[in-house]
Amino acid sequence: MNMALSQFLLTLIFLTIVFLHIAKKNFMVAIAYGVQSLAIVILLAESYIITGSGTFLLIALLGLIVKVILAPIFIIHQIKKHNLKFLVSTYANMPFTLIIVAILTAIGHSHIFLPLVTIIPANREILSIALSALLISVFVIINRKGAISQIVGILSLENCIVAFGLFSVVDQSLILEIGIVFSISIWIVIATVFISMIYKHFGSLDVTKMKHLKD
Repeated sequence: MNMALSQFLLTLIFLTIVFLHIAKKNFMVAIAYGVQSLAIVILLAESYIITGSGTFLLIALLGLIVKVILAPIFIIHQIKKHNLKFLVSTYANMPFTLIIVAILTAIGHSHIFLPLVTIIPANREILSIALSALLISVFVIINRKGAISQIVGILSLENCIVAFGLFSVVDQSLILEIGIVFSISIWIVIATVFISMIYKHFGSLDVTKMKHLKD
């Protein structure tokens, strides 16, 4: 792979995930996820060009359709349908959020995960970026109060797992990747119904409104 291009794309993915923590509008969150997914598709297309494997080409095409096109359209549709122009707040305030993001980034580059990021020594820096992005995606799910933001956090986490697997040379099983894309497609359908039900019942997608729910 072209290491300069790969590092640029991984850095772009990392920055879009950091942006999910500071964005103020849901539309920008949808766009950030689309850009992030496009970077993953380009990485897969680059793998196809280098290896000539039809697996990478098929996965890239499926990713383009589902992740770059359908998922952002779904998110934007939900934003318009429920008038969710602005994001729900976070549990941690902005300065504290950025401090945690910095700490997670440092952890991803620390000796703690050294055995993991040195699976392929030449890809150590790229794997560290992918791992940091993965940790920050988990923090998006934890820190954001809005269901839309948490959904994007989950989708971003999946992108980071794909990127890490790609550069750690974990076998990209065609059946596995098709299964992931298919599950995302089904998940979008289920999430549409689920979000509509939440909004109809609570009048908001702020998950803190649901804390009074009991078994």
